Amino acid sequence: MLIKQLAITTTPKYSFPQPTIDTSLPQRFIELSIHSLKHAQNQPFQLNQQFFQQNSSEEIQTTRTTLQPIPLKPRLKETMVAAVDTSSIKIGETTKGMVIAVRGATIWKHKRHYRYMRFGPFIFHVTEENKKQVYNALQRTYLNSPHEHNHNGSPSLLQMPTRIASLLERWQQTMLSKTVNNGLILFDGSLTSGINDTPTQRIKEILDNARKKQNVVLAFSKMTTLRFNGYLITDIPVKHKPPYLFKITGLKPKPPIILLGDVYVAKLTKGNYAFRLDIDKQVLTEQKIEALEKLLGNDLFSQSYPETLRLAHILCTFTANEVIAMQHFITRKYNLKIINRPDMHKLLFGPFGKGETCS
Repeated sequence: MLIKQLAITTTPKYSFPQPTIDTSLPQRFIELSIHSLKHAQNQPFQLNQQFFQQNSSEEIQTTRTTLQPIPLKPRLKETMVAAVDTSSIKIGETTKGMVIAVRGATIWKHKRHYRYMRFGPFIFHVTEENKKQVYNALQRTYLNSPHEHNHNGSPSLLQMPTRIASLLERWQQTMLSKTVNNGLILFDGSLTSGINDTPTQRIKEILDNARKKQNVVLAFSKMTTLRFNGYLITDIPVKHKPPYLFKITGLKPKPPIILLGDVYVAKLTKGNYAFRLDIDKQVLTEQKIEALEKLLGNDLFSQSYPETLRLAHILCTFTANEVIAMQHFITRKYNLKIINRPDMHKLLFGPFGKGETCS
């Protein structure tokens, strides 16, 4: 197994499986990153001591399911597997706002080789004054239309990391859906749409583009709150030897939530782990099963999770060393003055103070 990195340049074309893609959104990320950081020059800068990734999700409840496992057999026919993931993190605070970073990774496996491309990190200084400008500028570039913007307004300051990362992730998904042929495209999360960072029309377009290229989109959720008879759907006891999947029925989302995929539980290896799996609704049932069997035959699996998607997550996640490096870079480049405010949790509660991540 080999993993190869493709260099990212500022040329109009990246080395995706098939080139010639629109790269205006990453270019806009770079421009707004530099512009926003210039406005943070000479400000006091409080380093963030809790290095945690930002994440958000929306779930729906179910009243019934079909406990009829569908057995799976790996299909060894050569098929490209591609995956996308993004992450975001707060790396510090200024007197006016916060400094955040977002990064994305696109992975594809073909002929026993893993190749990857990273986008970012893109570092932003977001404030109450500029958050609307930054978010709307990125959204207009992604949507490529001045009339197709979010009428709900810009996100709150605390929502900015995840919402900016979500725009980058949708762009990466769009590019894969247009460049991969006869392959499997893996998303991190579900195919639930209708919330702010998953507009229904854009997700539909991604799925439509994928189908035109004879691709199947498979979305794996690492966490779910869907329950049946008191069990999380991924914990429902099933007496069947993996690999298998079974369909979840009876889902009734409340508007504006829309399910663009059929929801399954997939247990693909031995052990205690299973995952919620959403597969494009417009794909025939036989094709859904065939797609998952091709995935079993073309990718590695650990604890029922595909290696391509696992690598996408690893390569976009920020390490503590990377956060320290970014903090050092922006303090040197933009002359920010590091300050150390007291941790009020530890000041008031001593060893019982857990800090902001546990409050």
